Amino acid sequence: MPAFPFTAIVAQEEMKRALLIAAVDPSVGGVLVFGDRGTGKSTAVRALAALLPKIRAVAGCPYSCSPDSPAEACPHCARGRRKSHQIPVPVVDLPLGATEDRVVGALDLERALTKGEKAFEPGLLARANRGFLYIDEANLLEDHLVDLLLDVAASGVNTVEREGLSLRHPARFVLVGSGNPEEGELRPQLLDRFGLACEVTTPTDIATRIEVVRRRDAYERDGEAFCAAQGKAEKALQKTILAARERLSSVSVPDAVLENAARLCLALGTDGLRGELTLMRTARALAALEGADIVSVAHLRQVAPSALRHRLRRNPLDESGSTARVARAVEEVLGAG
Repeated sequence: MPAFPFTAIVAQEEMKRALLIAAVDPSVGGVLVFGDRGTGKSTAVRALAALLPKIRAVAGCPYSCSPDSPAEACPHCARGRRKSHQIPVPVVDLPLGATEDRVVGALDLERALTKGEKAFEPGLLARANRGFLYIDEANLLEDHLVDLLLDVAASGVNTVEREGLSLRHPARFVLVGSGNPEEGELRPQLLDRFGLACEVTTPTDIATRIEVVRRRDAYERDGEAFCAAQGKAEKALQKTILAARERLSSVSVPDAVLENAARLCLALGTDGLRGELTLMRTARALAALEGADIVSVAHLRQVAPSALRHRLRRNPLDESGSTARVARAVEEVLGAG
């Protein structure tokens, strides 16, 4: 059955906007979605990947390198092969119980035993290159895997040194995590690596709940027909994403907008400058999606909660949640929308 159409997802506007922004500009740094179970988190990730156009990859390359610019770190593409084919954008699930060997790759035991060859068996990070790495229940991920992901996410290269193997391969992906805050908090080191953080809740509006149930039921009864009915909307959104990618480099960010971003981060007391960088990149991607040539304060206002709510220090004297604190700072610094 085809993936549930992205354009058919009801409500959850902040989550959908964040995923679209990450699809336009992966340098934003990935998306974390926290909230209730059954609110469409994993559905939205798979729907976005299915929506995106296929990518050209070097034929036979286990890392799906682009034939136009094969990665220097790729041991396969270094051989000079350039035949290509089209593949869907990879979406790879990282299970909570995954071993380190499965994630980073390891010695191919079958070839080692039958042929006596030392060959590398690529792991999940190899499969996720140029696509999405999805971690459900990211807050329950084991610490050693968190450390590993931090290193790879920062460098875009997976380095394997084990069992007589010494190998590097490209591993650039959009990291998408989801989880339920009631089951534990995310490690601060990993939390800071996500560019955007969204909160999703179960709809309380009766009409919205009915529409969600109606669409899901129609999809499960006849997925082909349901997806075909959304085909026009899906193609239109795909064109919007492609146009935004082309426009992105020409979208300008005025100094006044950068100053507002800095003032907002100062007002919230965020550590470092990653908050400003993420705000700028996110607002620019949103402007590109909307067909604008210049980033405005309105764009900053829209993306500020997603870009900053997970970067706040705890304030024992302020019992309001991070979303409320960001909203208050936005109104004070940027003015009411």
